[in-house]
Amino acid sequence: MISSQFRRSYLVGAGIGVLSWVVFTVVNAPIGITTALSEASGVAAMPIIGAEAVAANPYWAKTVPAWDYGTLFLVGTFLGALLSSLSSKTFRWELVPETWKERFGGGVAPRFIAAFTGGVLAMFGARLAGGCTSGHGISGSLQLAVSSWTFFIVMFISGVVTARIFSVRSTKSSSKGEL
Repeated sequence: MISSQFRRSYLVGAGIGVLSWVVFTVVNAPIGITTALSEASGVAAMPIIGAEAVAANPYWAKTVPAWDYGTLFLVGTFLGALLSSLSSKTFRWELVPETWKERFGGGVAPRFIAAFTGGVLAMFGARLAGGCTSGHGISGSLQLAVSSWTFFIVMFISGVVTARIFSVRSTKSSSKGEL
């Protein structure tokens, strides 16, 4: 018997596939979020360093700040996640998640430093790869792009290795009577 969670995952997968078709048909663009985040960072930098400096920057010259489909997708992703957590009554403010506390302690500064560093590395890697998990993993792999399939495979292998490292650490801690 197939579990309801398993069935839902197939429905979500099919929904993402249909969404990709609709997005390509309506806006002629792939699903992706890091380009829009890069554009938004250019807009945020303008009041600080000036529009001329942003325009002269080689990176922002390629990803010109704009209010377009990508920006709407970025904002919609945030609002959709917020609406989902509110409707499921799982929303809560949390400086240090329980999983982090169990493994690394309750310090706020180390958590913020790790989260910021991880975000910077993930964003840098996504831009270096020319797309993120949604850009490569969904849109690019649906188009059978070799670069996207390479990204997708490396992403899954990295995820498995990371999960194994953390589960081994967790198992060792549990065997010592710690969480």
